[in-house]
Amino acid sequence: MPGLAVEEVPIEVAIIGGGIVGLVLANGLVRQNVKVKVYEQAQSFREIGAGMAFTANATRCMELIDPAILGAFRSSGSVATSNNSDDPNDYLRWIDGYNQHSDKDLNYQKMLFKIDAGYRGFEGCRRDQFLEALAKIIPPGVVEFQKRLDGIEETSREEKLLMTFVDGTSAEADAVIGCDGIKSKVREILLGKGNRASYPHYTHKVAYRGLIPMDKAIEAIGEYKARNQHNHIGPNAHLIHYPVANGTMINATAFVTDPDEWPDDKQMVAPATRTAVEIAFQGWSPAVRKLASLLPENLDKWAVYDAWDYPAPFYNRGKICLSGDAAHASSPHHGAGACMGVEDALCLSTLMRQVSATTRNNPAIKGQALSVAFDTFNAVRRARTQWLVNSSRRVCDLYQQPEWADPPHWVKAETCFEEIKDRSLKIWHFDYNAMRKETVLEYGRRQAAALGATNGSIG
Repeated sequence: MPGLAVEEVPIEVAIIGGGIVGLVLANGLVRQNVKVKVYEQAQSFREIGAGMAFTANATRCMELIDPAILGAFRSSGSVATSNNSDDPNDYLRWIDGYNQHSDKDLNYQKMLFKIDAGYRGFEGCRRDQFLEALAKIIPPGVVEFQKRLDGIEETSREEKLLMTFVDGTSAEADAVIGCDGIKSKVREILLGKGNRASYPHYTHKVAYRGLIPMDKAIEAIGEYKARNQHNHIGPNAHLIHYPVANGTMINATAFVTDPDEWPDDKQMVAPATRTAVEIAFQGWSPAVRKLASLLPENLDKWAVYDAWDYPAPFYNRGKICLSGDAAHASSPHHGAGACMGVEDALCLSTLMRQVSATTRNNPAIKGQALSVAFDTFNAVRRARTQWLVNSSRRVCDLYQQPEWADPPHWVKAETCFEEIKDRSLKIWHFDYNAMRKETVLEYGRRQAAALGATNGSIG
């Protein structure tokens, strides 16, 4: 009857993957009154206890998505990656990790370049502690564990999607967003089994990472270096570290070039020993060798994979969408992969607000609105995120130039830093408010066109 209010039907979204980006997005969608379900294949939330860092831009995006997310990040022991009482700003520092520049001070390392990232420009935390803090702000009943996705069936645009799991169970949702990481099943479903773009590929770099108590790090390399981020660069390898866990530890990661193929694409982690790291950095500066000696005796060797060789030609199809590493898995050399995932979550949260407004008085077009929203996400996010994948490969090549070992080529090698600065600033100074505005305008334009086409076909 005229004048009766249309009952609002909530949008139901399934998120595949309960990692950090999946939970950030889930919190954002809950805040937009979306009915969210997160399906995680593991038995419980789990992240290795190594560190990660977020840019100031990413933390501002967290706050826009949901202030509780930023609160969770800060409560997880986040700490600025620079800690200098005379200067409140954060910096990225590249120092010569290979050559000995002083006979009098064996611990001296030449500072090659430094970029000002601003106040709290980078904050580091332990992955497991941040994930644990995020889990605490997720409403009860949102996450289901031991749910490994097997397939997604779509019968029509306005019908719900049917997800099937390997345990024989199934579930329905209006839309599915894949946040299931670098080995994404949703990506394989979207792009096709056997398609090379459905899978990540080996970058010929391996990573050894571990946590070192701050007091031991200070003893090895001095207080200033230990309490502030430094990237020790040299031929065919580099080692980066920064403080985490409220400044009680440093997260140290050594990246080493591997000319061979990785033996098993399905298993990206292999057991290793500290000796392997010490051999890789044999002949480097004493500071780097001391840090290597403080890593655990037994540790993992991580094969670094990414989506550089065969990037996804699109991030969505209908009401299925990819986000975070599932869409644009990057090598970690910019330290910005998770930051891009947070930007994705802000874009998707903005879009779900628009979909809710579109369908409030017309729930019959929910499927159309969701498809348009994911088309918009692809249009707004794909170029920037795939640029990061390319740029991360590029800066690693610059960090690991063989010229660092050849004194006549030192001047040539050092010309790389202007390029590194430009690439870094493109990440740090991203205008997330402009992205939100573009997202709203692009969604509105596409939705108007879709409705016009529908009305035209009816007429």
